[in-house]
Amino acid sequence: MPGPAARLIVLVGVLATLAGPVAAQGLSPTERRSGRDFMAPETRAMQADDASNPGMLWVLQGEALWQQKAGAAGRSCADCHGPAASMRGVAARYPALDAASGKPVDLAGRINRCRAEHQDAPALAAESDDLLALTTVVAHQSRGLPITPPEEPRLDPFREAGRQLFNTRMGQLDLACAQCHDANWGGRLAGSAVTQGHPTAYPLYRLEWQGVGSLQRRMRNCMVGVRAEPFAPGSDDIIALELYLMQRAAGMAMETPGVRP
Repeated sequence: MPGPAARLIVLVGVLATLAGPVAAQGLSPTERRSGRDFMAPETRAMQADDASNPGMLWVLQGEALWQQKAGAAGRSCADCHGPAASMRGVAARYPALDAASGKPVDLAGRINRCRAEHQDAPALAAESDDLLALTTVVAHQSRGLPITPPEEPRLDPFREAGRQLFNTRMGQLDLACAQCHDANWGGRLAGSAVTQGHPTAYPLYRLEWQGVGSLQRRMRNCMVGVRAEPFAPGSDDIIALELYLMQRAAGMAMETPGVRP
């Protein structure tokens, strides 16, 4: 096994390769690949088998919370929407336009707004188990369906902002998302596969986290990795980036809950 100095030389070499110009064009539809395709066979098998997929524990927790009455209104999600299966196709369309604010809102944000407006309940904390469980059970209902971003012209400026952020260098390493996920996918960086960065499987279970996490958590991790100040959870910037990523993955199948290293 190479020592620390040798691994550092390899990492510096990879970063030097990535430090070229940001890719001017994105991926063509014919070359798009799910992050699952870059995983070891054992990890792919874990995701494919619901009895082995640890993310299904959050689906089960979410189903229980879906039925649980909450807030001063004493209502459950099921009281308004019926069974969780009624949410089939919903996650494939988020982030979506929030009419009240005129801005995009992600699925977790919509769940918290429903809690406030219809249950008179407090918002659930970002990355809390309860919010992840509810988001996961809703997204799970769309498993196998294509991502279908809303055809809403009022979202176009936010999608464009997300595209620009995806192509903007950031952090002390001076790297853009596109330099890894458009221009150098299929390679390896510090021993990890460089995927295309599609959001098809979120919320997903990462073995590294020993738990389920959101797409926003993964994006913030990447920002920390390039030594950049991560966007705040739920901020306009991180939701714009999420909106662009869903547009970039349009037509790809939802997989929630995915499993990754």
